[in-house]
Parts: sequence; C-alpha cells; structure tokens
Amino acid sequence: MRRRFARRQWARRLLTARRALVLLGLVAVAAVAVWAVWFSSWLSVAKVEVHGTSQLTAAQVENAARVPLGGPLATVDLGAIRTRVEALAGVASADVTRSWPDGVRIDVTERQAVAVVRIGGLLRGMDAGGVVFRTYRTAPVGLPAVTTGAGTSAEALAEAAAVVTSLPQEVAVKVDHIDVRSVDAIALVLRDGRTVEWGNSTNSRQKAEVLGALLRQQARVYDVSVPSKPTTRG
Repeated sequence: MRRRFARRQWARRLLTARRALVLLGLVAVAAVAVWAVWFSSWLSVAKVEVHGTSQLTAAQVENAARVPLGGPLATVDLGAIRTRVEALAGVASADVTRSWPDGVRIDVTERQAVAVVRIGGLLRGMDAGGVVFRTYRTAPVGLPAVTTGAGTSAEALAEAAAVVTSLPQEVAVKVDHIDVRSVDAIALVLRDGRTVEWGNSTNSRQKAEVLGALLRQQARVYDVSVPSKPTTRG
C-alpha cells in the first residue's frame, strides 16, 4: 500500500512538472514571437509594392507614402500611409496592407477624367466627382469640354461632372461643350450651335428623352431644365 501510494504521489508530481514545463515552453515561444514581430529585424520593412497605377508612377506613390523602411512591420501606421497617398491629386482612394514577412502593399485607385475644363489658362482633367486633378497639353479625344466663368464654385463643377456622366450616348455625341454658370444653370452647347438649358443633373434621363423630341423643332434654345414643362426659343 505504501509503495502504491508513493508511486501515485510520484506520478502526480511528474505530471505537474510536465505541465509546468509545457507552460514555460509556451511562454518562451510567445516571448520569442513577440520579440520577433515587434522588436527584431527579422520582420522589418524592406520593400514597398505599389499596384494600380497607370497615370501616376510607383515612385510618386512611394514618395508620398513615406513608408518607414527598417522598422518593425507590425508597428507601421497603415492609416497614416493611406492618408498621405490619398492626398495625391490623382488618387481617388488607396488600400494599404502588410505583406508579410517584410513588405507594405499599396493598392491605388486613380481618378479618371470624364471632362476637361480650362482653368487659369491650363487645360485640366476633371473626374466624375468634379475634382480637377491633372493637366493636359492638348484635350484628349473623346472627353467633353466644360467652360466656366471666373469664380465658378467647386459645387458647380461637381454638378457639371454629374451632368456629363449622366448624358445618354445619343445626346453626348451631339454636344460640343458644357457651359457652367452655377449649380443649377448648366447648358449644353451642341455641335450645330444650338443650346440646351439643362439645369442640374436631376432627372437627366427624362431630360434626354424630352430633348430628343424637342430637337425635331427648329429653335435656337431648348430648355429642359424642368422636363415636364420644356420650352424652345428662337
């Protein structure tokens, strides 16, 4: 009985010792992992990968991102990098992720021009949100021109961009340029010299349908700003 009791006691002590050793091993592994990820040079930032650029260069994005090379990848502030990249005029949005074991990946969505507008003597590209973001030497083929007066607001440009993107193809091909006077005073100047008072981008599909019927009438100005009550002049 004494021997059996002693064996049981020894087995319990051995099991307890094994559990303690396993726990110590796990703690040691965790400590090594924390050190490797947060403090060692094993998982430090060594490269930056840029994807999605066609108008911008990867170097322009990297310069704006200012990714801290050499520091622990785990501590890189991805949000700050994204903010810096999105500050580039040509960037609509950016997604920044860690690319283990030693990289930062930046996926860029660039702005796409839907029209050109002359501002301060320069021919500028404008995206679908009305953001003016690039300069052209000559107007690209296929992009409609937007003309504005001095002091035209950003809101008016945004509304003009909304009008441009809402025009059906059968109307767009007839347009020479879009004249922007204010948010609610946007006109289409057709290739044959006739003018369409469009108003704003609201109900553009209905306006286009009404315009299709109105253009059969001889007139100088067609007003579809209120599509339920269209008028003609001249």
